[in-house]
Amino acid sequence: MRKVSKVLFLVGMVLSAGFGFATGSFAEMAKWNLDHDHSTIGFQVAHMVVSKTNGKFTEYSGVVEMDPEALKFTTIEAVIQTSSVTTDHQKRDEHLRSPDFFDVQKFPTMTYTMKSYKKSGDNYTAVGDLTLLGVTKEISLVGTFNGVAQDPWGNTRAGFTAAGTVNRKDFGMKFSKLLDNGGMLVGDEVKIILEIEVIKEKKPETVNQEKG
Repeated sequence: MRKVSKVLFLVGMVLSAGFGFATGSFAEMAKWNLDHDHSTIGFQVAHMVVSKTNGKFTEYSGVVEMDPEALKFTTIEAVIQTSSVTTDHQKRDEHLRSPDFFDVQKFPTMTYTMKSYKKSGDNYTAVGDLTLLGVTKEISLVGTFNGVAQDPWGNTRAGFTAAGTVNRKDFGMKFSKLLDNGGMLVGDEVKIILEIEVIKEKKPETVNQEKG
């Protein structure tokens, strides 16, 4: 058994912390695709200073190229459909899709591309470019790699947890209303919250063997 140190991801946004597993089965650079059924690309923002509103995106794609045993990560990319934003409140979601916020008609997607990662204590920090509303800014995501496992259907899976903070106004999302108490109706800082599961893409010969 070797101990896999931590590493990152995601929508993300995606990252890492140590986890042990048997050697051999996972030791290679490979493509891992994001699993929608077991992932969440979420966010949290202050509402009227006194509380926080949580939301998420339901349509996205993502890929990680990594060798988790060798601790090598060459690619982390995600494309998110902005029209899929939801906070479980229809009127608010319609406002979020309007030009005041995500302007989904003009900017149907936002993207993330990792540029580098480094170890930070027990965690890893991923540095990458987030493009939103046509504006690209460098952001950092800090998190943990939760390990690798085989599922009952012969797939190899890996999991990441990550988080970061961005200022929405840096991307031109400037809608705001001042409250009587001096606070803002919607906060400027948005917390990104990622729970990511990826599935290792099988080689063509492996797929053919399973079919045969």
